[in-house]
Amino acid sequence: MLAMLLYHQGDLAGARPLLECALAIVEKALGPEHPQTALRLSNLAVVLNAQGDLAGARRFYERTLAIWLGTEHPFAAAMGPEHPSTNRVRCELSRVLLMSAQPTETLTLGETALTAHDKVLGPNHVWTKDSARVTADALDALGRRQDAKALREKYGLTEPEEPKFS
Repeated sequence: MLAMLLYHQGDLAGARPLLECALAIVEKALGPEHPQTALRLSNLAVVLNAQGDLAGARRFYERTLAIWLGTEHPFAAAMGPEHPSTNRVRCELSRVLLMSAQPTETLTLGETALTAHDKVLGPNHVWTKDSARVTADALDALGRRQDAKALREKYGLTEPEEPKFS
């Protein structure tokens, strides 16, 4: 998809309108609860997050999860609560919540994503480590420094993640 290529090249302003257009087309053609709509929502959330629109990113990540976890469509059922992509969205949403100063919600989502990623992908997968990182950062934000340190050590992470704002 051209929009995601533009995103990966750093052209957020070019990617966003293409993603918004793709979302509108898929949503009109397939409906607001269709799993393909959720994929477009997730892609748009990534760009909004990179642009610093945390509220917009949160809204689209939450809609993505609601679709993937709440519909009877065969694709959504295949995603399920332990699917790596479902938990990648949970991890990204938890990061948005942490940047929005909501560490308790971050911890809950981060732990859920981490448990599933660890089970499905193993402890050395980049997505598992990313889930561990955001969970440890939430523990730090909650003042649970020893728990955060232990989690980082368990997954071979060295330092807290620096917030990413564009």
